[in-house]
Amino acid sequence: MTSESLKARIQHELHDAMRAHDKLRAGTLRMVLTAVTNAEVAGEEARELSDEEVLAVIAKEAKKRKEASTAYVGAGREELAAIEDAELAVLAGYLPAQLSDAELADLVAAAVAETGVTSMAGMGQVMKAAQARVAGRADRGRVAAAVRSALG
Repeated sequence: MTSESLKARIQHELHDAMRAHDKLRAGTLRMVLTAVTNAEVAGEEARELSDEEVLAVIAKEAKKRKEASTAYVGAGREELAAIEDAELAVLAGYLPAQLSDAELADLVAAAVAETGVTSMAGMGQVMKAAQARVAGRADRGRVAAAVRSALG
């Protein structure tokens, strides 16, 4: 059994959204595919992205939507924030489930134990180990806060 790549799945779902005349979903998926294509042609030579790399692109786009929504709310533009939130909801369907604070704290504690770091001076080592364990299930800011708390 061959499983289709994440990029292929997004392309199929874009076609389905277009057939269903779901403009929001189709527009969001088009934007993601454009970002993936841009990432594929960036650098020395064009290449196909792995599913993990495609997930990283989706996470980056989701972060942009979250930041834009926050900025629009701050500027009193709730109607634009609602559009960003709707796009974020589409993107969230492709991202792994986010870790709870307790799960994140457990992973960070394991990373601290693994590295043997006891002070803030070794935060970079712990961050590297924690990021590998988290694997996109929590944004970098949350991981950094959990590491700071663990190293206290």
